[in-house]
Amino acid sequence: MRIIPFLGLLLCFSQPLSAASQVEINFSLPQQTSHEYRRPYVVIWVESGGKAVRNLALWIDEEDWLKDLRRWWRKSGRYLDSVDAFSGATRKPGNYRVYWDGLDDQGQPLADGEYLIVLEAAREHGNRSVQKQRIQLGGEPQIYQLKPGAELGEGSVKTGVTR
Repeated sequence: MRIIPFLGLLLCFSQPLSAASQVEINFSLPQQTSHEYRRPYVVIWVESGGKAVRNLALWIDEEDWLKDLRRWWRKSGRYLDSVDAFSGATRKPGNYRVYWDGLDDQGQPLADGEYLIVLEAAREHGNRSVQKQRIQLGGEPQIYQLKPGAELGEGSVKTGVTR
């Protein structure tokens, strides 16, 4: 029967495409000159209405020091049972890219609107940096620039990205 393949094709293309909900976060970890250099702990998350709605990345060595990522700890970290789903090892200095698919921590799509992208880095024997950028999810693609700090270099947030 020819109707079955056509129906499957129709259902495949009837799902909403979320390309406008894709967000690309680019940032750098600058080279440090300290003789006591340790790689920074880094966390990236999304807020809406002052509450964390999605944890995107957490780069750590030991969970004992999560409280040093102070802003994230107060917003989200202390309420989590586990960070295994979005954590990994610390990274050396360089350029990095993280994507957000427009979903919350439960895997549900978030509505178009205003969100806050937050990056936080803290380093033993070093400094602390927080970068925040309000974005508009949905609508026309936008590029927002992130200002560098002591532990986080220049970066950008791009909305409407297709992957």
